[in-house]
Amino acid sequence: MNNLLATLKALFCLMVCIFLLSAASAVQPSAAQKVQLYKAMFVQAAPGKLLELISLYQKRMPVYDAAGDERPFWWRHTQGDHWDLMFLFPMGSYTEYFSPDRVARRNKAADASPLPQENFARKFYELTAWHEDVYVEGPPLEAVKKAFSSTSYYHIEIFVALPGKQAELRKEREMENAYQKGIGRPETLIFTHDQGAAWDLFTLGCYRDLKHWAESGEIPKEKRDEAARAAGFADADQIGPYMRTLISTHRDTMGVAIK
Repeated sequence: MNNLLATLKALFCLMVCIFLLSAASAVQPSAAQKVQLYKAMFVQAAPGKLLELISLYQKRMPVYDAAGDERPFWWRHTQGDHWDLMFLFPMGSYTEYFSPDRVARRNKAADASPLPQENFARKFYELTAWHEDVYVEGPPLEAVKKAFSSTSYYHIEIFVALPGKQAELRKEREMENAYQKGIGRPETLIFTHDQGAAWDLFTLGCYRDLKHWAESGEIPKEKRDEAARAAGFADADQIGPYMRTLISTHRDTMGVAIK
């Protein structure tokens, strides 16, 4: 009898351990879901200074290389919001990016450049009417590099969620990516707020050109509805209305690569 009780206790403990391990794995992100820190910066050039501002950053790129930092991803506005340029600076993490060694290398590279950091910052403010910074968690760097490698047209959607709806909005964006995948369209890159500006997340779609972005209109409604239901929506026509039950602010901007 004692042996039977001991065996039952051991089996019970084993089942509890299996359950706890399963639960833990369910809430842990997979390798594909691991996030990286980025700084997003939106810039409106001073009147008549856009091309000069673009040139300033084109000449600055070798400084990022010399410092061992990744070059920022960037593109310019064509229609939508009021800013002119978007930058996405890969950071890895706060501890990595602001480590004494990284800071020293960054300062050394800037000091050795034709435009030391203090002068670069002064020039930036001379050419800029407005800018906004926000630190965000986003996809792994390799996923962002892949998205930008063969694209030259971009669509960003920026959101402020209704109170308490941030997690549901994030989930909706993931559902919409599942829908995009179901109809053979590129998934968007999802970035969630960590520190900085007021909004909660943005999604960035990367396309070959304007025609590639607009191709979804050519997909039969039956296929779109099937993919929408598989992703968790009622049908394709309900994707937008559902998203709008979760947000207080939504801004779209389209733009092109900087050559």
